[in-house]
Amino acid sequence: MTDRTIRKSIFLNADRQTVWAYLSDPKKLAIWFHAPKTPLVEGEKMKMFGADSGDLLMWGDVITAREPEYLEYTFTIKPMGDATSTVKWTLTEVAGGTQLSMEHVGLPQSAESFGLTLALDKGWDDHLAKMRTDAHSG
Repeated sequence: MTDRTIRKSIFLNADRQTVWAYLSDPKKLAIWFHAPKTPLVEGEKMKMFGADSGDLLMWGDVITAREPEYLEYTFTIKPMGDATSTVKWTLTEVAGGTQLSMEHVGLPQSAESFGLTLALDKGWDDHLAKMRTDAHSG
């Protein structure tokens, strides 16, 4: 593991159960992120496919799934080679909705891999914006 970490936090006008579905249900994940064929379940393998292309984009293992408060999984994509990172989601109930916090830890920290960090950082911003738009449209 390395020390490079991406942290994001957003507020959603939705209860934790609804936000949990966005993190674990294949139909909801396909709206804002990538489309797994099965729900994310603790102890299971995870594979995420492009919602349009169907190509395998991301894979890992679901380490912890404590509905509706915490989800953690390993995260690998082709540009990372054999390196594995970890994504941790914390759902906190707040007045009026949910605070969703994400930590993407263990990213390669070499100068050569900084472009990957920039791409992931922007990618998370884009994905979370899609989640917010969808969650707030219902």
